[in-house]
Amino acid sequence: MSETENNQPEDNGETPQDTAAETANAAADAENRTGDGETTPEEAIAKLTAELDSMRDKLLRALAEAENTRRRSEKEVKDTRDYAVSSFAKDMLDVADNLSRAVGSVDESALDDVPDAVKNLVEGVAMTEKAMLSKMERHGVKKVDPQPGDAFDPHRHQAVAQIPSDQPNGRIASVMQTGFVIGDRTLRAAMVAVSAGGGSGGGENGSAGVDVSA
Repeated sequence: MSETENNQPEDNGETPQDTAAETANAAADAENRTGDGETTPEEAIAKLTAELDSMRDKLLRALAEAENTRRRSEKEVKDTRDYAVSSFAKDMLDVADNLSRAVGSVDESALDDVPDAVKNLVEGVAMTEKAMLSKMERHGVKKVDPQPGDAFDPHRHQAVAQIPSDQPNGRIASVMQTGFVIGDRTLRAAMVAVSAGGGSGGGENGSAGVDVSA
């Protein structure tokens, strides 16, 4: 066998026309698959856009929940700090009341005729009451000391009676016991008597019918 015969390409029975036909069929099959089951570029973009919107919504919800949790935690910490001494402050109110009664029971005009030791004792009690109230205020506990004629506040005052008074109807007529607040909360409401009118100021506008059953 000559060298020329060995270099001739093998004849596999296919012609150029057959190869072109197979290529065309393959392209047609690919086009048919895209149309039948595969996702088009437009559909892929729409799907990714929907997933992006969903993820953005979930992220915003998570951020909002985290912010709400942070605010709740801050409020709980603040409330714990502000109201931690509530029980102790309530126990100290009796002491404050006794000091106030002791100071209030002394007639200043009568101190002129008493020995200096008694005067010093009275002044010491008054200074003790003042210092105690100042220390309590440092921890958020403040005295509520309404005066006759002030408007009745059901959040700060407790009406125990309604009496005829020169004060306008519904106003505070007299104070029986001072109150205390801690932060924004009432630690003890001030006990007051509310005016039922009947005096010179009875014609003024006021809130009649104050509930004194509490």
